[in-house]
Amino acid sequence: MHILCFEDSLVEQLCPIVHARPAYAITCASFRLVDWLRTLGSDFESKGSSIHGHVRDYLLPIQSADHGLQPPIDRLPDGDVLLINARLVPSVATYRILKSLANNDRSVTIESNSADGASVILAARVSAQDIQAATKARPQAGEASSSALEQLLELASQSAKMDESLSAFQWPHEVVSEHMTAMNDSVEYRIEHGNYQQREDGVFVRDGVSIGEYGSIHTSGGAIVLEEDVQVGPFCFLEGPLHAGRKTRVIEHSAIKDGVSLGHTVKIGGEVEASVIEAFTNKQHHGFLGHSYLGSWINLGAGTCNSDLKNTYGKINIEYGDRKMATGMQFLGCIMGDYSKSAINTGIFTGKVIGVCSMLYGFVTSNVPSYVNYARLFGQTSLLPPDVMINTQARMFARRKVEQRQCDMDLIHAMYHRTESEREASEQLGL
Repeated sequence: MHILCFEDSLVEQLCPIVHARPAYAITCASFRLVDWLRTLGSDFESKGSSIHGHVRDYLLPIQSADHGLQPPIDRLPDGDVLLINARLVPSVATYRILKSLANNDRSVTIESNSADGASVILAARVSAQDIQAATKARPQAGEASSSALEQLLELASQSAKMDESLSAFQWPHEVVSEHMTAMNDSVEYRIEHGNYQQREDGVFVRDGVSIGEYGSIHTSGGAIVLEEDVQVGPFCFLEGPLHAGRKTRVIEHSAIKDGVSLGHTVKIGGEVEASVIEAFTNKQHHGFLGHSYLGSWINLGAGTCNSDLKNTYGKINIEYGDRKMATGMQFLGCIMGDYSKSAINTGIFTGKVIGVCSMLYGFVTSNVPSYVNYARLFGQTSLLPPDVMINTQARMFARRKVEQRQCDMDLIHAMYHRTESEREASEQLGL
């Protein structure tokens, strides 16, 4: 079976968190959709499965280098095809539905309706027989990768509809809300299917984990799962559900609680609540972070805090460009894109969206576009050129003993050009 994971036109609504990664690489409740793709691939390994990623062109080198998916197809394939929308929420429930779909013996599709009422394909199984019939009907079709995918989506749209409901991200703040919904199921799945040792009641660890003295561990709300070589300092408060990726370091006197998902090689400290933090990000000093999503290679300076609750205790509205929408969430912190940094004692107001590769100073009272020095408290917002960010990237990578590759540098340039409209719009709005 061929697994084709594709980004559709709605993926742009997930910026800034998808500027630096395919949508299938968003972490939510400790899993990424690409993790489930690999699990599905192993389920059908005996049938010669392959996994292809149809993503934005500038991310193809990152896809190959970091995620190991095969490039987009260039013609209609032989055999059955499983189409998966890259925006799907990577929950345990999603995986089980996809597995059921793949095991179907005919062409079936799961759809949803977009805001304008149009049908959106979230997942589909297209049988080899239907593909062969389409190939015979149009023998010259399928030579371009986009054409082949479009043909498969067209076949899927004509297939019988499967009576299942899948959730997909439409806006960045939904990563936080879906994370809270799915977190307990995710850690329980890891415990059931992973090779963990139970350190104490509700605490499951792999080799190399160390937990410092005088900690306070609470698992009544969910389990705690720590991957290889996680280090927890002394005097820490840990509350489940919690998942920490390999080589994560929890700084002494930290409070990590109410559902936190930490990527690998993260340094975390202070008070963190109900948040998703991607790999290689640092928040190792005191300060509060709540109900937020942080991309990779972020550094929050000492004393940085965000607000995740309005003084009125009302539901939070959020802005994406010139669009303002109700989230329906009482608690929502910030959404921060990859490579952004904050200075010491930065204060981030409720429900703010921060682009990639930006530097924050003082109070962040409005959304921050990508590639800017944001210091409105001091009357200054200035451009951060991509060459500056490439040099910064090199220093950060060296500190973590990570090689800076050409595709990493190319990504910085590509994101800069892609985000020009963000900066132009913010200037027009006077931000």
